[in-house]
Amino acid sequence: MRLAVAQIISGADPTTNLGLIRQYAAEAKKTGAELVVFPEAVMCAFGHSLNDIAEPLDGHWANEVRSIAKNLDLVIVAGMFTPGRDGRVRNTLLVTGPGIETSYDKMHLFDAFGFAESESVDAGEKPVTFEWNGTIFGLATCYDVRFPALFSANANAGAQVNIVCASWGSGEGKAEQWDLLVRARALDSTTFVVACGQGDPETIGAGPASATPTGIGRSAVISPLGSELAKLGGKPELVVVDIKPSQVAEARQKLPVLANAHQF
Repeated sequence: MRLAVAQIISGADPTTNLGLIRQYAAEAKKTGAELVVFPEAVMCAFGHSLNDIAEPLDGHWANEVRSIAKNLDLVIVAGMFTPGRDGRVRNTLLVTGPGIETSYDKMHLFDAFGFAESESVDAGEKPVTFEWNGTIFGLATCYDVRFPALFSANANAGAQVNIVCASWGSGEGKAEQWDLLVRARALDSTTFVVACGQGDPETIGAGPASATPTGIGRSAVISPLGSELAKLGGKPELVVVDIKPSQVAEARQKLPVLANAHQF
């Protein structure tokens, strides 16, 4: 299976960001990719009013993404914001394409490093997996990557690939933590991990990083045994990787951590 990772840098305008999806999805299709993963917060970058742009899953923005996926005959995974409870929004991953329609609401909210995502975001309630061409994928968003139980739950539900969409915050040690976490989650769950982050705004002259998690790049594709199959830097870029889902069963024979795990 050929997968594409689109490490973009979204801005404040959802319409402009749709243009980035259209551009990178078309490039992914030209390479023969069957599925392209975009980061968290593609609809609108953090640091702007999310309530002003949040739309339901049957709204204009999501329907435009569906149209792009349909026209290209390609599965698209992209981060958006949907209405939540108590005046907040939900941090949602839209998955759409031929024969595929699902979504995941981020479960673990980033109330850490001086940022309080829960003030504006309503947490999701359950893990989500989906199947495409015989391969099962699990979904996760950014801070979720610090919680191995979600990745193991997806794996126990059949996932061979865990997709992580992120807009990672910068700061001392944060890049090293991201690199470590995406590899650790592959080992915890013996799945491929496809980790797509927002690129670093500094690489396009969009100003220095702030407390707002606007991205550091470093998207990666990790094997079920923790090897880096692809790794990006900070700038916007598309990377294409061929994976063999059959390697998951092989890895689980060698390293049966899911089968050996105790429940406490």
